[in-house]
Amino acid sequence: MASHPTYEDADLILKLYDLRREAGLRRARQWMTHEFWPASAEDIFAVLRDFGSEENQWFRQATTYWEMACSFVNRRIVDRELFIDSGTEPIFIYAKLRPFVAEVRSSTNPAFIAQLGEYAEGSERTRKIMQYMERGMAQRAEVARSKR
Repeated sequence: MASHPTYEDADLILKLYDLRREAGLRRARQWMTHEFWPASAEDIFAVLRDFGSEENQWFRQATTYWEMACSFVNRRIVDRELFIDSGTEPIFIYAKLRPFVAEVRSSTNPAFIAQLGEYAEGSERTRKIMQYMERGMAQRAEVARSKR
């Protein structure tokens, strides 16, 4: 990978951003970041088992989108620092699910959000962002649950 971001890096990030604007993915991301607050791995299993539900669709759509995008960073197709600069949503999603990842992987899929994990834990900068996000995670979850 080049030592500096390239035009191609920026172009791919802009294309990924443009995909995020699609209505279905926008709704899936909204649900994943603002409405879904798992308190246990069982909450994740419940969504994964509920085939055909909107929640199952949104979970799969949001996680697989970020898995794809993070794989570009992990495989050095796109510059890591430029990708971090463009947004921290994938780190937030991983931080939200991280307490349950080991249990979900051992019970269902050993590769469950592996690209998200590799990305979020892959540099000092992303780990610091994740630590910052995790500090407020319980409070955010409580506020979201109280609005239901």
